[in-house]
This record gives sequence, structure tokens and C-alpha cells, in this order.
Amino acid sequence: MKTLKIITLLLIVVFVITACGGKGGPKGVKKLYYPDWWQKQDNAEYVQTYGMATKVSQNSSYDAAYANAMLQAAQYVETYVKGMVKNYEEEAGVNDPQVLALTSKVVKAVANAKFTNVMVTKQETIVNDDNRYQTFVRVSVPKESVNKNLMNKIKNEEALYNQFKASQAFDELDKEVEKYDE
Repeated sequence: MKTLKIITLLLIVVFVITACGGKGGPKGVKKLYYPDWWQKQDNAEYVQTYGMATKVSQNSSYDAAYANAMLQAAQYVETYVKGMVKNYEEEAGVNDPQVLALTSKVVKAVANAKFTNVMVTKQETIVNDDNRYQTFVRVSVPKESVNKNLMNKIKNEEALYNQFKASQAFDELDKEVEKYDE
């Protein structure tokens, strides 16, 4: 009778251990999903940019993915970047000091561009395990639109530089005239 109780107890312990063990199998790297057309440039007439977003609603997921793709296109033309890194370290305590360290990094990128004849040429939306919509968008911008935008930026910079040089020349002329007036 004692052996029957011991065997029953061992079986219960083995059952509890296997039930609480969780899912078996190796845990490792999980591959993220991207469409087969993602990051491919397959048309020489267009600059193709890509955007991705995950949101609760399908519409906002599409809008955010489209906005990300357009931002990438604008960054091809001109981007202003500012960055800052801060390192902070503090030691507190007498007998057993603790070192508290903090590193923060901030990067801000701003882009400004105007494009014409932009088309969404590919789009795919999937629903994740947590019932959120993930949208992938490919936007095709005609190369002539990108080139035109880039040329306008160059011309504006050149015009501003010429205006600056002209104002410098007038300042020098004013200084020379003031010398003769004295």
C-alpha cells in the first residue's frame, strides 16, 4: 500500500512538472516578415521609396506607411540633421558605492521637398497576432521630379549666395564712401 502511494505521488509530481514546463522546442531568432517586393528598385524611370507602419486601424496604418515613404523620398533631396549625445555617470554610497550611468542620444532629421506625379505602386496590409494592422507601401516618384526638386534647391542656394556676395560688395562700397566723406 505504501508503494502504491509513493508511485501515485511520483506520477502526480511528474505530471505537474511536465504541465508547468511550457511549450517545448528551441527558442531562437524570429524572422520578421517583409513582402517580396520590399526594397527593390525595379523601374529605372522612378525612385521607389518604402514605408511601413503598424497601427490599430487599417486606415491609419496605411496613412502612416504612406507618410513614411514620402519622408524617405524627401530625404533623398535634402535633409537637415541635428544630433546630440550625453553621457552621465554618478557614484553614490560610501561602503558599497553604486555607479549610476545614463547615456542619451537624440537625433532630429527634417526634410523638405515637393514632388509631382507620385504613385503608390505596391501596398500590402497584414493583421499581426495582436490584431494590429501592419501596412507596407511602395511609392514611386518620377526621377524627373526628384531631379527638378534637387535643381531648384541648388538654384536657390546659388541665388542666396549671389545675393549675399552682392550685399557684401555694397557694404564694402558704403565703407569706402564713408572714408571719403570724413
